[in-house]
Formats: sequence, structure tokens, C-alpha cells
Amino acid sequence: MLFYILTSWREYQRPIINALYCKSMKALILILGIFLSNVTCSQIPAGYYTAANGLTGDTLKTALYNIIKAHTEFPYSSTNTDVWDILKQTDKDPNDSNNIILLYTGWSVDGAQEFNSGNGWNREHVWSKSHGGFGNTIGAGTDVHHIRPTDIAVNAEKNNRWFDTCSTPYLNTGCFTSSTAWVWQPRESVKGDVARMIFYMATRYEGAAGEPDLELIDYLPSDNNTSDSVYAKLSTLLLWNNEDSVDNWERNRNDIIYYNFQNNRNPFIDHPEYADLIWSTTVEKEEIPNGSNITIYPNPTTGIISIDLGGIKTNLTATMTNLSGEVLITRELKSTDFFTINVDTPKGIYFLTIETESGEIITKKIVTD
Repeated sequence: MLFYILTSWREYQRPIINALYCKSMKALILILGIFLSNVTCSQIPAGYYTAANGLTGDTLKTALYNIIKAHTEFPYSSTNTDVWDILKQTDKDPNDSNNIILLYTGWSVDGAQEFNSGNGWNREHVWSKSHGGFGNTIGAGTDVHHIRPTDIAVNAEKNNRWFDTCSTPYLNTGCFTSSTAWVWQPRESVKGDVARMIFYMATRYEGAAGEPDLELIDYLPSDNNTSDSVYAKLSTLLLWNNEDSVDNWERNRNDIIYYNFQNNRNPFIDHPEYADLIWSTTVEKEEIPNGSNITIYPNPTTGIISIDLGGIKTNLTATMTNLSGEVLITRELKSTDFFTINVDTPKGIYFLTIETESGEIITKKIVTD
């Protein structure tokens, strides 16, 4: 019976295939890609993340890197299948197969209008290519897990801004920017998407074989156009990952990239909890502007955290908030270089902000078990 169905299908499709054969090979590959995307299983392959089970911190990050690093790479622009072509499949409008959905605006536009002298759409490197200097080269510069179609004007305004919370609306896009900081906040429904793409890049590209070593930071660099391979702001991205959960659009996009093109997945779409397991499980040390080291430990904690200011004695205020910004704990201390806080809170993720009397501020993510 199955043989009969397959044979009948081939006979039915033969005129179509013959017609397509007269077109370019590029078009034929894309049509076959559409068909394949309809027959894939739309699920995480069995055993794909087995090597990551039970791991946390850098060990988990390394395990994920080894799982996703060996993927098929495509050119940025080519007469064969390139990034333009892939985005027409990964970001296709489900209500109009000729259109694509733009990342920052949600607008549906004609997919055939590739740039079109500035009248079409363009391709946004969500991890801005200037922060790492990888350009459009095959690898980080063509990895469609972080490249999305965007409106040309909106993309220009986003520029290479860092991702962080801001409050100045940008036109009617649902996005926000700032007149005082070099930052960008995507519309609500894709904040988590953006965070998970950034997490993917920081995990996939570790400096091997001439690739960039991409790292996440939890502060805004003083040089907005630095070519350092860094992106900010980690605590905000972790917050967005929790606020905007994975939806079917992301899952479908992940499947198309895996089954039809690159043959690797974005782990943070399949397991968004990996982000907190990687970036919220170590004892954290940061430098505040006067050069002293602040250490918060243990993190994760089961109830008591210790804060060591590295020998500096100063008046300070410590405030702990939940993911919604609700203040749970406030402590004002006089001239101390070490103190403890009882964080008798439910299991979850919180933020601890320490402000010194001279206005120096540091915010750290705290995980309670």
C-alpha cells in the first residue's frame, strides 16, 4: 500500500518536477526544501542532548558546544543556496507563503524583495558582526540561527546596540531605544527569541579553528563600537529568556534549520533552562569602578549568601528583587567589607543590587535552590 502511495505521488508530481528542472538548480533545491520541511518530525532528535544531561556551568556550555559545533555552513550570498534563500523558509509567513515575517517589527513583506535597492528587506546579524569582527564570512557571519530578516530602516536604527531595557519607543515597531545609552529593546514577543539567539552564539563560537570566541558580559562597554567579541547585557538577556517563553514559531524555525540546512540546533530553544544553568551557577566576581573585587557566594544558594567587598570598607545598600522587579530585601550597612544575607525565598532566580555611598552599583543574578 505504501509503495502504491509513493508511486502515485511520484506520477502526480512528475509534470511539476519536469517543469522545475527547467528552472535554476537553486530554485529546485528550495522547492525540495519546502517539501522536506513538511515531512520532518518537528521534535528534538532522540539522544541529541544526552551528553549534556545533569551538567551545569562551563561544563554544560562545553558539552553543548561539542554537540552543535559540526554543522553545515552556507554562503552569505551565492547563486546556490545562501542565507537569503534559507531565511525565506525559516521566517516564512504561515499565512502567505510568498512573504516573510520581519524580526523587530512583525511585519509581513514580500520575500522576493531581497534588499531591492533599499526598498526590500535585509539580513540582521542579531549578534552584531562588528562585535567580534566576523563580518559576513562563512561561519559566525552566515549562521542562520542568529540571522533574521528585518526592515532596513529599523535595522539601521538598531545598529550594533547592546541589548538592555530602555524606554524610548522607536516609531510604531514595539521596540525601544535610548537617547542616553547605546541600547536596544526588541518588541515584547521576541525578547526571548533574541536572548536565545545570543546564548546560542556565545555557546557555538569558542575561538576554535579561527572562529571568534564570543562571550557575554553583564555591563555596557564604554566603547559602543568595540570590536571585542563580547555582547551585553547578560542579566537582561537572562531575564528576557524567562519573561518571553519559547513558542511554536521558534520551534519550527529551529527544526527547519536542523533538518533542512545546517543540521544543528539552538539548544536554548529546546531547553531554555540551559541559560540559567550555564550563567547562574558559579561564584561570581566582578570589578566595581574603584578596582576592588566583589564576591558573592555560594551561588546557587540554599538560604544564606555571603558578600565580600575585597577589603574595601564603605557604606552600602543591598537590595534583592525578583524577576518582576518586586523588592524583597533591603539592607543598609555602615562601613563594612563583609556581610551575609538570609535569602529565605522560594526556589528561583533573583537579582541582588549593591550600591556604595559613592554611587558605585553592581547587580548580580542569584539562584536559590
